[in-house]
Amino acid sequence: MGPPSTLPAAALGENGGQIGPRGPSDQGVCLTEVARWAPASAVTTAPAAVPTPNGDAARAGRLRSAGAVAQGLDANLTRVVKGAPGALRIAVVAALSGGHLLIEDVPGVGKTVLARTLAVSLGAELSRIQGHPDLLPGDVTGVTVYDQKTGNWDFRRGPVFSHVVLLDELNRTPPRTQSALLEAMDEQQVTVDGQTWPLPQPNLVLATQNPVGQLGTFPLVESQLDRFALCATLGYPDAATEARLALHDGGRDALANLGPVCSIAEWSAAVAATSEISVAPAIAAYAVGIARATRDAAGVRLGASPRASIALVRSAQAHALVSGRGYVSPDDVAAMAVPSLAHRLVVDGDGQFAASIVSGLLATLPAPRP
Repeated sequence: MGPPSTLPAAALGENGGQIGPRGPSDQGVCLTEVARWAPASAVTTAPAAVPTPNGDAARAGRLRSAGAVAQGLDANLTRVVKGAPGALRIAVVAALSGGHLLIEDVPGVGKTVLARTLAVSLGAELSRIQGHPDLLPGDVTGVTVYDQKTGNWDFRRGPVFSHVVLLDELNRTPPRTQSALLEAMDEQQVTVDGQTWPLPQPNLVLATQNPVGQLGTFPLVESQLDRFALCATLGYPDAATEARLALHDGGRDALANLGPVCSIAEWSAAVAATSEISVAPAIAAYAVGIARATRDAAGVRLGASPRASIALVRSAQAHALVSGRGYVSPDDVAAMAVPSLAHRLVVDGDGQFAASIVSGLLATLPAPRP
């Protein structure tokens, strides 16, 4: 990912820079609209560092550093994972927003490789857990054992005590074990035998799952799905990309030679800087309105929660940073709506139906006008 580019002229449209109902294929946001969402000092027509509405030099420096981390992550992921730019953008947003990421797709399309690449790029040691029906909660969180030499009960930390945790094939674990992640993902801590242990920060859970319906899978419960801020799907690559992978262009061969783009401290600083991206009250209301609309949509038995609304705003902030801006526009919310909301919905159809519901809401709900 290079520096932010100028906005396409095609984005101006015919409504004089106003944003009205949009479809899922709309791209970009007109410069006139941007000027109304931020002071003039925040608007740029040329590639530059992330602009800052308030002109604060310290904040500008933090956002520039965070933007550099975002560009490095995107470059590393692009080297390894081919043919899925949308999923890569979602992975970068998850890392910068402090949310957890669920990667759902059929076996063999690169889910685990994507997770490993993100961990290496963040300069973090990956703690991997292989999901299977016999996995116990203690295998995830850790257990208390009796030390005969000292006569004390000692807590031995499980693999969840890591900055980046990969739970491969999460839906092959039974619900009892899936529930071991609930406290860790939401409260950033683990309670075992009455004692609470904080997790290292930042903490990112990357989970992969095979499509529900395959043999040996246990559907994730609603409370588990709601703790994943984002969900990405890789899909099959096109023929040309698959041929490149067969010739060792990308994939595990590229991953073997990959280096980190930041330290743990720099990653943590980038997450903190992302929270400084400006969000206008009207933009926050727009995001909340989309989430609330899912609760009354036809075919939806359980809509998006308030946690989903918060995750959507947070993801939109990270998307704005990745796009080279210091403020959130309606298009940032629209870009993150399906990845943030669709997997949380309990619908009468499959995941594609849930995504179509969110896309339909984006097409009908009016975006805020500056």
